[in-house]
Amino acid sequence: MANNPSYLRTPEESKETVFTTVVHRIPDLIYLGDDKILAFAERRKTTNDASTVALDMRTGKVNRNKESNPEVTIKWSELKPVTKAHLHGCRPMNPCPVYEKNSKTLFLFFICVKDGVSEQWQIEHHTNETHLCYIKSTDDGQNWSEVTVFTENELVEIKQWDTMAVGPGHGIQMESGRLIVPLYAYYRENSSRPFALCLYSDDRGKTWTLGNKLTTDSLECEMAEVFDDEGKSRIYCNARHTKYRVEAVSEDGGKEFGTANSVEKLVDTGCQGSVVSFPDQSELQPVHNKWLLFSHPTDTSKRVNLGVYLNKSPQDPTKWSKPSIINSGPSGYSDLAYIDDGWFVCLMECGKLIETEQIACRIFSYNDVEQAIAE
Repeated sequence: MANNPSYLRTPEESKETVFTTVVHRIPDLIYLGDDKILAFAERRKTTNDASTVALDMRTGKVNRNKESNPEVTIKWSELKPVTKAHLHGCRPMNPCPVYEKNSKTLFLFFICVKDGVSEQWQIEHHTNETHLCYIKSTDDGQNWSEVTVFTENELVEIKQWDTMAVGPGHGIQMESGRLIVPLYAYYRENSSRPFALCLYSDDRGKTWTLGNKLTTDSLECEMAEVFDDEGKSRIYCNARHTKYRVEAVSEDGGKEFGTANSVEKLVDTGCQGSVVSFPDQSELQPVHNKWLLFSHPTDTSKRVNLGVYLNKSPQDPTKWSKPSIINSGPSGYSDLAYIDDGWFVCLMECGKLIETEQIACRIFSYNDVEQAIAE
């Protein structure tokens, strides 16, 4: 599977560096509509997780050429530190944006971890030194609110965790209006094993509730809304595991997920991956029908050759396509955004020698993917 990938026709020159001036890791994208897109990343002193010092952001304007040879480009702004994403004595990590379309409010979720404390130390000592936080903006990220920190009184489940993290990657808004933020936590009562779950809101982000965890060990995750044959909404979760990715489906908007299963068509090298749903691109286009696109390094043992996988039947884990490579060579974390009209953006860690040299974006169309996997 991963040893014989197809390659997208999009030229390598279409890859554009978005974060590179210092060490950046953990790419995150959010498309706001109206050709507005935002990119986030952790700024670090080194590639070590414990060296993060701030979250940075760049805003983008999508430009569309719809003539005989359609082309989409993004004009990126200058880099801007997200200074409000901060708690004294802590480092901000794992940016995870979600957009509430009705009030046009952008939420940026993240965690703040006590300086000098690693995730492994928290697990070994059963001591949670991680704070779940968010800031919000009503002007597309130009200005941000003060930070909101969830307490054990608001989310009593926090008392059960040794540590936790959001995403990383984007959150989603369901067609019903519910906001969903993916996260995972190490549960003390389960011998400090990790499980994916979600945080959701039905009142445009005023109050938040935690759903129940997946039924099997699962780490960094992303979620997407799909629909069954009768048009009923489902929340699809794709999570990091060991040899293969884990996926699960919720029929009640993320409150409870059914049995989580390994997907042998999606290899996992111990790396985060991204998933988005998008409208059925066939000529039939049934009402509400959506397909899935998933990005992840395709090698079975190394973080190389980032590929995208297509599933036109999200209810069936055997229907994932072979991977189509969008970045050959060292590749790490990624985040996908669907920007309408059959076009996608992928923000990804990549480089010539190692995957942490830069964070770049690739723009490609559904037709590019379909043509590549057909070869």
